Amino acid sequence: MDFRDLVVSTRSYRRFDQSKKISWEQLKELVRLAGLTPSAANLQPLVYRIVLDEKICDDVYDTLSWASALPDWKGPLKGERPTAYIVIAQDMNISKRVWLDSGISAVTIMYGAVDMGFGGCIIASIDKERLNEILQLTTRYAIQLVLALGVPNEKVTIDVLKNPHDSTAYYRTEQGEHIVPKRNLRDILI
Repeated sequence: MDFRDLVVSTRSYRRFDQSKKISWEQLKELVRLAGLTPSAANLQPLVYRIVLDEKICDDVYDTLSWASALPDWKGPLKGERPTAYIVIAQDMNISKRVWLDSGISAVTIMYGAVDMGFGGCIIASIDKERLNEILQLTTRYAIQLVLALGVPNEKVTIDVLKNPHDSTAYYRTEQGEHIVPKRNLRDILI
């Protein structure tokens, strides 16, 4: 897969095939990739917690909000949930500021996951206090993002907007296809 295809294929997948698992070694490789990404002032304040245990995955799932543009959808059902998570946190002993590091790391992990045949969703809407308790993290670590990972079990399609004023809110068709509107190149290039 060339880089453009990788970018186009890296979508926010919210439904997965729970019967297909991602391995500990594959998750460690994704964290290794994230550790190689650029970091502001090269401080490298991010740390990662891999969650693979099914019971803990269920607990993590309960701390997340899934799709604000789909208010009637409360998230994936049992059998459609992620099989793993990578929690990105900031080590407050290294830096009190995180800049853009968490976004760079998250996207790198998602590119790596898609390259391995997986997919995921970057989630920022998190009950961080509850997740801290579940993962037994100390106040040294400030949760930034949760990456939900697994084998996608939904079709996500990009729809390039014809009018720059049209809504960019994603939606689902009656057939369950997830549509992601994207602004046209002519509307984002100044």
